[in-house]
Amino acid sequence: MNLESYLARRRRQINRQLTRYLPVKAKHTPTLIKAMRHSLLAGGKRLRPILALAAAEAVGGAPRDLLPFVCALEMVHTYSLVHDDLPSMDDDDLRRGQPTCHVVYGEAVAILAGDALLTEAFRVMVAAAQTNGLNKARALQVIHEIAEAAGARGMVSGQVADIEAEHAEPSLALVEFIHVRKTGALLLASVRTGALLSGANASTLRHLTRYGECLGLAFQIADDILDAEGTTSVTGKRAGRDRVLSKVTFPAVMGIAAAKARARDLLAQALDELQSFDQRAEPMRAIARYVVTRAGA
Repeated sequence: MNLESYLARRRRQINRQLTRYLPVKAKHTPTLIKAMRHSLLAGGKRLRPILALAAAEAVGGAPRDLLPFVCALEMVHTYSLVHDDLPSMDDDDLRRGQPTCHVVYGEAVAILAGDALLTEAFRVMVAAAQTNGLNKARALQVIHEIAEAAGARGMVSGQVADIEAEHAEPSLALVEFIHVRKTGALLLASVRTGALLSGANASTLRHLTRYGECLGLAFQIADDILDAEGTTSVTGKRAGRDRVLSKVTFPAVMGIAAAKARARDLLAQALDELQSFDQRAEPMRAIARYVVTRAGA
């Protein structure tokens, strides 16, 4: 399949829907809407919503019905980036090839824009669960899993561990603990969102869950490698920041060669989980390969 064409088509679909949720004109606090749009509509891979749509396709679902939920995933992800870039966190001034939210709108507005994106995500999901005819029990399960992935059991705990690890002895166990939560949790929730809302049975869900776990870790390893070896023009953010901030990363703990080998192993495991799926899962296979090969692994 032509992955580039597939990703571009899905991005257009997602971006159109995201734009509807954040209209240009707002009756109140236009600065807040501008800050939210600045971060949410700045481009990006849209990997999480695309994974949800691809998982829905793989199990015979109707991706169009999932658009509110996949847009919510992107809102949650973007909120985490806005807060991650703050001076009190990683203090980054570039994201997705443009100045970060706090650089343009100030730290206070950036914090509030992140807060607003997170809460808007749940407003969108609850509204969709009430009106679009999806199985309500499954919709509630998805909302619960996304909340868990975003909060103290997922991204937030991973971020705290990442901050504390700057003063800790690096180890493979520590770096995996951080990134299973900080990155992997929402990627896994994205895959499960598409599968659950499309009626996947227990066996199918087990395979897709394992796929999501492997992909989430492989994605972070690739991201770490790109930070170490890539350029700002490629990544859209300042390269080499992990080293500057003394971050605990896979290359720092394992070395580049071993990190690339680990990413390849995780790719093989992810693809193995899709062996029983037909051609409808081809986008998921192609995405997994892309995630790893973009870092030269």
